[in-house]
Amino acid sequence: MTQQTPHTPAAPIGVVGLGSAGEALLLLLHAAGHAVVGVDTDLDVLARVGTRAKDAPAPDGTPDPLLTDDLTHLRGVRLAVEAVPEDRAVKTGVLRRIAEVCPPGTPLLTTTAALSVARLGIACGRSADLAGLRLFTPPAPGGPAEPVTTSLTSEETAAAVRQLVASAGLTEVEVGAGPATDASALVFGLLNRAVVLCSEGYASHEDVDTAMRLGCGLPAGPLETLDRIGLDTAHAALTELWLRTGDTAFEPAPLLSRMVAAGRLGRKNGDGFYAYDETGAPVRERSGATVRGDAPDETGARPVRRVGVLGSGAMARGIAEVTALAGHPTVLVARSAAKADTALESVADSLTRGVRRGRITPAARQGAVERLGAAAGLDAFADCDLVIEAVAEDPDVKREMFTALGEACAPGTVLTTTTSSLSVAACAEASGRPADVVGLHFFNPAPVMRLVELAHAPGTDPGTLATARAFCRGLGKTVVECPDRTGFIVNSLLFPYLGAALALLDRPGADDRVVERTDAAVERAFGYPMGPFALLDTIGLDVSLAIQHRLFDHFQTPEHRPSDALAELVSAGLLGRKNRRGLRTAAR
Repeated sequence: MTQQTPHTPAAPIGVVGLGSAGEALLLLLHAAGHAVVGVDTDLDVLARVGTRAKDAPAPDGTPDPLLTDDLTHLRGVRLAVEAVPEDRAVKTGVLRRIAEVCPPGTPLLTTTAALSVARLGIACGRSADLAGLRLFTPPAPGGPAEPVTTSLTSEETAAAVRQLVASAGLTEVEVGAGPATDASALVFGLLNRAVVLCSEGYASHEDVDTAMRLGCGLPAGPLETLDRIGLDTAHAALTELWLRTGDTAFEPAPLLSRMVAAGRLGRKNGDGFYAYDETGAPVRERSGATVRGDAPDETGARPVRRVGVLGSGAMARGIAEVTALAGHPTVLVARSAAKADTALESVADSLTRGVRRGRITPAARQGAVERLGAAAGLDAFADCDLVIEAVAEDPDVKREMFTALGEACAPGTVLTTTTSSLSVAACAEASGRPADVVGLHFFNPAPVMRLVELAHAPGTDPGTLATARAFCRGLGKTVVECPDRTGFIVNSLLFPYLGAALALLDRPGADDRVVERTDAAVERAFGYPMGPFALLDTIGLDVSLAIQHRLFDHFQTPEHRPSDALAELVSAGLLGRKNRRGLRTAAR
């Protein structure tokens, strides 16, 4: 009979600093079944993490985390992670104190995002034992983490950091220090601009987040992201970027500074742009008269049965497909009968592809095709309840079209423009019936993208606004509302971010692979669906340049200045995905 050796539990893992990143890492390790020691000097933080750990699932037999303000409890841990604020002196001091407690050979990890791991290892006297664990945002299950080793790091420590990443349920990524720094600057600039937009009262924090999630495919809205990072952590990162670069785009938004000063730090203490309960779960809150998630007031909305679409390009075709699928008899009007018929054939082909991909049923396709019609004259809109203009983004063309629509359409017909960067008010004025006009910015491809930005001009009638809102919701779209202003929500935040990426091309000593490496860093580190350069190609370099010009004409700020590099690309005929010649498309 073989005598069984009693199982000896593995030594615990230590986490020092229980801010947003440290708390999230500790809870991930606890959920993975590790014994954990958490150290922080703030007793309130220890109490909060203790409460959240009790509510967090963990395998049977996993001990509760030992939470303490005494570093000596790290004696005997098999690995210690430093997760204190990004300050060289603070990190060096904490690492030295950890090194005094943990014997030589114990792997020590630093979560620094920008400091030299080698230099920290030298400063704390444990170069062989120190490696980096680069966490771009507070870690979540499956989220990215980059092990960082130096020429001084021992093989045992290098293996330990990779094993930690795997056992915590994180995804190991390779980004690199330079690309990670560039990607972080791009993203933090975007987050800061979102705070500014919110503080101006232009849109609610919920609408800003919804617009960027659905319009750009971001994994979380910018204000949700700030809450998760920690407003104080983000404020410190922005301040460091501002002081280092002198770029005022990184000067922390006054609202962010006020919130930090008031102790509103985000999810970690339950109060930020959103409210959170003691477990860290979001709490439904009131924003004005609307409870988040409830349907907006649609009092005064008029029924919309028949829809008109003006235009024959990709956007017009996509919108016609959406309205016909939603059950609206739809007439598409183009400059000629031939163009209109070709557009309808394209819509029918798109519907067929939708059936093949399982997005719609054959019956739905057939019904949509039967509801579609084509014409070459605006008189086809005479019996429409709502007309959607989707012609070229040219102010003169749009004004001309709205003058004609104002005359051709019956009184009370809602007239909408799909512009993303031109004036809704100018279209409204040209129509001669400004009360009937709103902006409906659909995102391309319209059949797939769920977001519509609903922009109202000063003269828009509330009933018109309610009708457009109810109509979009009936299409299955999510609506965010904002006043008429160049760029609305998405483009006013997106294009300074894209412009900052383009500026990397002109940086002295720019890496010849900055395009690919920056895209990879943004995608891998922050979970964006594509990096800024790939996104520019997708939008179209000519379209992007035109939007930059319109934004700059309106805002006159350096961050909106059109890119010389982009202008040169367009002049050379590089337009992006549309002609497979752009920043990335030739290589993809």
